[in-house]
Amino acid sequence: MPVYLINIDRAAERLAEIQRQGDEFGFQFERIDGVDGALVPCEQWVDVDHDRFQRRHGRTILPGEYGCYRSHLMALRQFLAGGDEMAVIIEDDVALDADFLSRALAAKEAAPTADLIKLVNHRWGGFRTTTRSRMGDIVGRCLFGPQGSTACYLVTRGGAEKIVKSLTIMSLPWDVAVERGWDMRVSIFSTRTNIAGFSRLQRKTMIGWRRDYRAAKSSAWRRIPAHLFRTWDFFRRIAYVLTTP
Repeated sequence: MPVYLINIDRAAERLAEIQRQGDEFGFQFERIDGVDGALVPCEQWVDVDHDRFQRRHGRTILPGEYGCYRSHLMALRQFLAGGDEMAVIIEDDVALDADFLSRALAAKEAAPTADLIKLVNHRWGGFRTTTRSRMGDIVGRCLFGPQGSTACYLVTRGGAEKIVKSLTIMSLPWDVAVERGWDMRVSIFSTRTNIAGFSRLQRKTMIGWRRDYRAAKSSAWRRIPAHLFRTWDFFRRIAYVLTTP
């Protein structure tokens, strides 16, 4: 099963660290030369719906978010260009161990209907267990979200096809958009605990600092549509978790 590694040129230290891990544990990565949003002027961004992003998310897009979104689409398209039925996509700030791929495969075996399994998350609010893998990892879905992070996930060919088709135009951050299986008609699960950790280099963010998010936020009245969108998505998520196989 291929592992696609998203990395941008100026993150050379991250690349060296993840390659060191690969050498230590015997993993091989196919590097995706990601889009560095900081180097692409906003007027050159492609396939972005700025107005819809504003309405749905209550702020403007950060350059790092644009780069992240385009990079993940590149990784999925590269996977689809090959002949494999499954792949794992990772970002360059994860910390792996010797059991990483075995646990990912076992999670997929335990959840055969899954199109995508998130293997790293920041939150697990209202987690509902569906199954347990042969390696002991609990697999299920969360009633509350977004769970945050797309640093590591397993995706099938059918899932990647649906996701690329649904998310070609950016109108949410990638980590928010890719969880919305109810909108894409994709079966998405997550593990109850992280199968991969984060390296010390995660602290050197490539997306944006807290001050950047604050500066991009709209005024209170302009965030009203975003609140309404999130409320509607909350109920759609619950229905999805309770009814989707």
